[in-house]
Order: sequence, then C-alpha cells, then structure tokens
Amino acid sequence: MVRYYFRFTGRVQGVGFRFFVSMNAEKCKVTGWVRNLPDGSVEAEAQGIPAAVERFLEMIQNDAHRFIRIDHVEKEKRPLVEKESKFRVAY
Repeated sequence: MVRYYFRFTGRVQGVGFRFFVSMNAEKCKVTGWVRNLPDGSVEAEAQGIPAAVERFLEMIQNDAHRFIRIDHVEKEKRPLVEKESKFRVAY
C-alpha cells in the first residue's frame, strides 16, 4: 500500500474536476479525498496498491473532459491512513 498527496493546477475548479477525481478513485479502488484550495488549485490524497494509485493518476491526467485543463501536478509520498474505507470529496 502507498499514499500520495497531489496538487493540481490549471482549469480545475468550476469544471467538475472533484467529481471526476472521485469517480476515477472509485474505478481504481483507491481511498482518500479531494478538495478545492482558495488559490484555484485542487489537492487530493490517494491510497491503495501502487498500480491502482498510478492508474488513478493516469486516468485523471489522460481522460479529462474538454473543460478540465491540468497544467501541473505536484506529487508527494505520505504516510498511510489506517482504516480508511472510501474516497470522499472534502469541503
């Protein structure tokens, strides 16, 4: 199991990006969360088997609809969160 923090910049607020991230997390069977930041970026944490987390990130970057534009992704390894059971949209 691995856990990563991501920060996405670009056109990622007001375009359904958090829902898109959450939907892909469910498809990849990863847990964690996603939320908007005041500066217009979006941050997330994802936890799961390494291949699932990598697939999750690939899907977000490559399968985004035409309204979403990701200019940059920061990625940082984080400690595992025990007993986390789902992926949620945080507010």
